[in-house]
Amino acid sequence: MAPPADGRVRLETQRLTALYGRRAAVKDVSILFPTHTVTAVIGPSGCGKSTFLRCLNRMHELAEGGWVTGKVLLDGEDIYDRDVDPIQLRRRVGMVFQRPTPFPTMTIYDNVAAGLRVNGRRPRAQLDAAVETALRRAALWDEVKDRLRHSALALSGGQQQRLCVARALAPEPEVLLLDEPTASLDPTGTQRIEELCHELKARYTIVIVTHNLQQAARISDYTAFFYLGDLIELGRTEQLFTKPSKEQTEAYITGRFG
Repeated sequence: MAPPADGRVRLETQRLTALYGRRAAVKDVSILFPTHTVTAVIGPSGCGKSTFLRCLNRMHELAEGGWVTGKVLLDGEDIYDRDVDPIQLRRRVGMVFQRPTPFPTMTIYDNVAAGLRVNGRRPRAQLDAAVETALRRAALWDEVKDRLRHSALALSGGQQQRLCVARALAPEPEVLLLDEPTASLDPTGTQRIEELCHELKARYTIVIVTHNLQQAARISDYTAFFYLGDLIELGRTEQLFTKPSKEQTEAYITGRFG
């Protein structure tokens, strides 16, 4: 099911299958995600990586025909139980997408504060402190502290992506999902996001989808290789990249297909 956990398991899937109508995009996947680790999900385009990620905070069900079977457990509780509020769940399991998605009509400050306002108004001092904390954790505070009231669109692409990380961190999630977060960034922006992954796993459990095998090798503790919706192999990153146990894994990481 998974590599040995170094401590408590934060997130877990049990025989998770994700479907669009009758078509299964992810098939019978069971994975443990230990707390304070980075797990990379790799595989060729169309193998179900992003669909799998979206199942972990119930965003898959927002897609046309999207539904799941099996379980996703967050701290031992199934997030698909009827009494779980998906909006509150997504505060606990934050997500950052492939392209920077700042709210275009909002300031930098309001972008970060957006998730904090879902449950109503908060005292201004509390909001100010939370926004600053999130921006510091996203390594963006020093760059924007003097222009918090400026449009988020004035930021560079890399800064916008870190702003999206700050927005996801502001509600104090337990898990951070990253879907190809550096795909549209230049090398400098990519490096900052990778550095963030190393820094943030001290506080969060991180799952990152990436096409970049070198990136997966650099930043993750565990790696899961998907192919045609199946989980082919899961293990410690160093082991999987140097001595994969499955022929398909070796073929993919050596560039023979994908």
